[in-house]
Amino acid sequence: MTRQELFEQIQRKRSYLCIGLDTDIKKIPPHLLKEEDPLFEFNRQIIEATADLCVAYKPNIAFYEAHGPKGWVSLERTLKVIPQDIFTVADAKRGDIGNTSELYARAFFDQMSFDSLTVAPYMGIDSVTPFLQFPNKWVILLALTSNPGHDDFQLLSVVSEGKSYFMFEKVIQNSKAWGTPDNMMYVVGATRHDYLERVRYLAPDHFLLVPGVGAQGGSLEEVSKFGMNKQCGLLVNSARQIIYASQGEDFAEKARAAALAVQQEMERYLNEYLPK
Repeated sequence: MTRQELFEQIQRKRSYLCIGLDTDIKKIPPHLLKEEDPLFEFNRQIIEATADLCVAYKPNIAFYEAHGPKGWVSLERTLKVIPQDIFTVADAKRGDIGNTSELYARAFFDQMSFDSLTVAPYMGIDSVTPFLQFPNKWVILLALTSNPGHDDFQLLSVVSEGKSYFMFEKVIQNSKAWGTPDNMMYVVGATRHDYLERVRYLAPDHFLLVPGVGAQGGSLEEVSKFGMNKQCGLLVNSARQIIYASQGEDFAEKARAAALAVQQEMERYLNEYLPK
């Protein structure tokens, strides 16, 4: 999916919602456990209930890997029921030496046909560029995450050419030379709008995948106000508050209601903050 196609979907749906399919067998409604493939059945109903309200789905790969071969089958079946015009994110946080990264890229882009993959930049340029060789596929580079321990490394001070930067700022500065706004996004947590402003200053044209809204306390309005660019430039992820809105047989209906509330709020912010 190209950047223009993603923006057109945002405009059409008046939404920049990414729904995280962090499907935990211990949290799905109990009545689904009798199904032959509970993970898939849960995902299928969530997707059918919300596909018109979101522009992306983001399966967290760990929730499928944990089940061994059966989990990979559930993931593959899930991908097949996601409509073709919806952006897909493999949240796998890969990143290794070049030939290993190339194989990871082939697995997620060629074999499973994901549109994008989250990648850790710690090992540098040669661990990231193999993912950037696939046409119309995206690297989503970890820059500033929303977990409590993000400040262990991401907020360390780095001095370069006489100037001091946060580590996450240096990651963005360096990596912009590796890819382009057409094949690279950044993960930027929603919990501090001042950091988001710094990211947007450094990467004015890139899309940002933003976790941390909802259950983690981030403000959707602040993310929209300080992060939106001329093509929206945001995919705001929400998982728990949508997919686990109910533990009953009405779980898909409740998930839709939760997603609709987010989409309606996003529509207001598109009207208010999207540059004319």
